[in-house]
This record gives sequence, structure tokens and C-alpha cells, in this order.
Amino acid sequence: MTAREMLRVSAGLTGLVVGLAGCAAGGDDASAGGRPRDGGTLRIIGSSDVGHLDPAAVSDTGAYGLARTFARTLFGTRASNDFQETLPVRPDVAERIPTRENGGIGKDRRTYTVRLREGVRWNTAPPRPVTAQDFVRGFKRLCNPAAPSAGKGYFISTLKGMEEFCRGYGGVDAEDPAAMAAYQRDHEIAGVRAKDDRTLVFTLKRPASDFLHLLSLPYTAAAPKEYDGYVPDGPQFRRHTISDGPYQITEYRPGVSYVLGHNPAWRADGDPLRERHAAQIRITLGQDSPEAVQRQIEQGAADLAWDLPVPVSAIPRLRNDPRFALRETPNTSPYLVFNTRGPGNGGALGRREVRRALEYAIDRNALIKIVGGPSVARPLHTVIPPGTSGYASVNHYPTPDESGDPAKCRELLGKAGRPKLTLRFPHRTDGVHKLIARSIADDLDACGVKTKLIADSGGSFHAGAPARARAGEWDIAAPDRVPDWYGDNGRSIVQPLFDGRGHGRNSANYGGYDNPEVNALIDAALTARDAGHAAGYWQQADQKIMEDAAIVPLLDRSQPLFHSSRVHGALYLPATAGYDYTRLWLTP
Repeated sequence: MTAREMLRVSAGLTGLVVGLAGCAAGGDDASAGGRPRDGGTLRIIGSSDVGHLDPAAVSDTGAYGLARTFARTLFGTRASNDFQETLPVRPDVAERIPTRENGGIGKDRRTYTVRLREGVRWNTAPPRPVTAQDFVRGFKRLCNPAAPSAGKGYFISTLKGMEEFCRGYGGVDAEDPAAMAAYQRDHEIAGVRAKDDRTLVFTLKRPASDFLHLLSLPYTAAAPKEYDGYVPDGPQFRRHTISDGPYQITEYRPGVSYVLGHNPAWRADGDPLRERHAAQIRITLGQDSPEAVQRQIEQGAADLAWDLPVPVSAIPRLRNDPRFALRETPNTSPYLVFNTRGPGNGGALGRREVRRALEYAIDRNALIKIVGGPSVARPLHTVIPPGTSGYASVNHYPTPDESGDPAKCRELLGKAGRPKLTLRFPHRTDGVHKLIARSIADDLDACGVKTKLIADSGGSFHAGAPARARAGEWDIAAPDRVPDWYGDNGRSIVQPLFDGRGHGRNSANYGGYDNPEVNALIDAALTARDAGHAAGYWQQADQKIMEDAAIVPLLDRSQPLFHSSRVHGALYLPATAGYDYTRLWLTP
């Protein structure tokens, strides 16, 4: 990449991020109704349970929002309806942001020393302080063999000794909590050390400009010693979560409901990012109809939707309703992913020329109409969406008016010797996912490709896709991807989805894509001397991935949100695609 190209990518990122600040529709009602009031039950309703409740394994936006209420990290971000205010990393359990000037970052930029604030306690009996060793335990749990973190690749490529620790952990019995606890007790991560009860020292393999962002991710939360007694994210674990946040889970019925109450050990003066106003939070699951959920919220029977968007049909009449907002959340939602390792159709999707042909099939205009029109979504042609580090506007597979080119698709499939394919396509049944799947299936049918639509009512695809890839249980799917963080965040898209070295259980690289050139560009970006140079490498990786047609990017969507009339303090957290529950307060 030339110096001019590098500058263009970096400058483009800056402009895009700044431009997002003024794009949100809907009012900021953070101060509506006067001063915050305490009390009442926040009623949230929706469709599916989280894929993982264990903070070490959380992988979806709903779980991110829930984890924020009971599992604290060293650093975090502040909820706001101004996108710019959500970008900076801020202290959470850490006392301050480490810098080279205050001695928190070593001269070689590879050593980070983090001091924990006083007054953060677990809701145990009696309450006890959260310690540096609890954070060390949290990092060790990322590589557990029962429910490994989808984000462990971030730390394997960054922290000294993490790869070796994880490799050894993989051989431990995943059904034996005592064996896992023993491995964690008897093995250390060289790059994660508790100097004393309130001091953590991290040692990196090499400088990483985004390391503090990594320490804000929910799966880096502290883990109490009690968690060693359970299989990670197993049924027993889910019934015995422990909190150091403002709320604690007091009742959990899998797939049915959650009830959260106050954590009596939490103190507002020890938490710079959260508040606590609602006396209780009740999450009711099992409702797959966005229209039914919207009706209940408008009628005052519920307050917020859990995992279902505002129905497309309702958006025009809600435009000027102060309870409605359209929040910018740069994302790849959805995208079409190919199982490159499956045996289906003689392994056809493992061939680049077949995948390239299918790139021309999709009518993006039809998808935009499904999700609410051009004010809600824009066509996307790159792996990295606008507003994300490394984005550059390129279209490798143009079609007339974004409507697809079935003739081109058929022509290229014929040249590849695969004019007829039959693809297994699991899809979620809630929200607009079913309509999107049917639209994609119609597009593929127009170029001679048959699909077998498989209803995934439990939303289990994300959790099991990598394990089922080689068995050929699916060929294509249409998952969503919201970056794990914003700002210096190129790796939050490229590394988890496309680093072939991280493919495996709970991986977000669902289809097993693996290209050594892309892996090398990921490494170059991670070792770049600053965010601008890293953005250049991310853009090169994006171009190579699209040349390989590893996925079909479809849409960059805004998030339509609606809350009941009694909800105030509605402040947005982009990585959760929802409001911060800890900041909401209620009027009668």
C-alpha cells in the first residue's frame, strides 16, 4: 500500500466516525421527566435466550447488555446518544487509564500496570473485595474447553504466554470442573500477573494500539473463585452467577425469563460508568413476533424489546415519536457466510470461483426494503463497514442498481462447472431474519441454486456453527456482526471472522475461512506502530477477503429502538445495540 493510499484510508476513517455523531434520529430523553427516580420494574420482552450467559463466553449483543449489569471489567465505555462520547475507553474497576506519562505503560509499550479502585465487592456472604487475582482467573477462563471465549483470539495474538496456556487447557476434560480448576491453579499466563491484591501487570508480545479496548470487552470481567466449582456456562453455572455490578440475577428460567434485583454490595461511588434506578429488571422470552412486542410496549404492558427490532411497518408512523430513535451502529448485519470446509455439493463452496459467482446473486435493494428502507440500511460491499477502522468504499462485484445479476451468477457457475447447487440454509425465525432468508433463497433460485431453509427458532447457529461445518450440517447462513468495540477497532471485525488460525468451537469464523496472506495482514495490523498504519493493513485484508469471496456483505444497518412512555434516561451502547439498562429510570 502506498503512502497516499494509507493516508486516504486513515483520513476516511476519521471522517466517517466523526460524521456518525449527527446521524441518529429520535430525541435524547436522558433528562426527560426531571431528576432520575428510583424504583419500579423495568419490563423487557423478546424472543431468544442468550447463547452464553457466562461472561467469559458471551458472544451476542443481548448477552453484552446483560453482562454489563453484573460483570465489571477493568475499563469500559460510557453510554450516550452522541456516538463520539461512546468511543473513548474509560476506567471501570481500574483507578485510571494507564499512560506512558503516569507510568502505567512501559517505555517499550509492552508492559501495562493497572491499579484497581477500592470499594468494588462481590455479592457474596459476606461481601468481599474484587481482587487482581479475580481478573487473572477471568483471563484463564477464556480458554476453558467447555465454553471457550469467541474473543480468545484477541488475547492469544496479544498477550505473552496466552497461546501456550490455551493450548494446554484444550486437553483438559471439558465436563470436569475440578480438572479445569486444577489446570488454572497449576498453570500461569506469563502476560497476566497479579502483583498484589490491587495491582495487575500485563505483558504483551508486541505493542498493540488497541489493548485498552480489549480490556473493556465483557469477557475480560473479573471471575470469583466460586466459578471454579462449575462447568463454564453450564446449567449449574447459570443458576449461580455472582455479581460485582449494580444488579444480580435473582431468578433464571432457561429460555423463559430472567429477574434481576439490586446487588446490595454495589456502591455508586465505586462505579463511574453505571447507575442503578430500577428496583428490578424482568426479561421475558419466547415472543417471536416483533409486531406483538411493539404493541405491548406502545400499550404500556412492557418497556423495551430484548432482541427484536421495531417492526418495519411501524417505522413511518413513529418517525416523530419521542419514544422512537434510529441509532447509528456501524455493522455488517446481516452478511452471507459460506461453509468453506463442508462436504456439501462435493465441497463446491471451498472453491473461490463458486463463491465469486454467488456474490452476484443478491438483490440488496430487496433486503433494504425488508428492514425498513434507505433511512435504516445501506448496501454494503466490504467486510469492514463504514465507521470502522480500515473501511474504504470498494465494490468488487457490482450489479445493476444493487438488484443482483442472476445471469452473471449462472454464467460464472457454469464456467466453474457447478451450474446446479443445493445449499442448506439455517435461519433465525424471529424479527426480519425469516424474510431476509427467503429473499436470499429467491435470489439464489434465480441463478439456478436451490436452498433448503432450516428454521433455527432457538438461535443456536452462532454457538454451534464451527463444530457443524465439517459435518456439512449447513452450507450458507446469514448472521449479524456488530463490532465488539468502536474507535481503533479494525481487528474487531477482521480477526474473529477471518483469522483461520482461530477457527474452532465458539469461533465467529463460522465457515472456516483460512488464507495465510490474510493471516499475515492481520499480524501486520496488530504490530503496526499506530492506528493509522493498522487501518491500512485492515483495508488490505478486507480487499483480499473480498477477492476470495469469503462472505457476501449485505447491509450496514442502523438500529431502530422504541421504549415505553415511562422509560427515561435512554442512553445508547453501540456494542450492545441497545440502551444501558443501568441508566434507565421509570415514572409511574
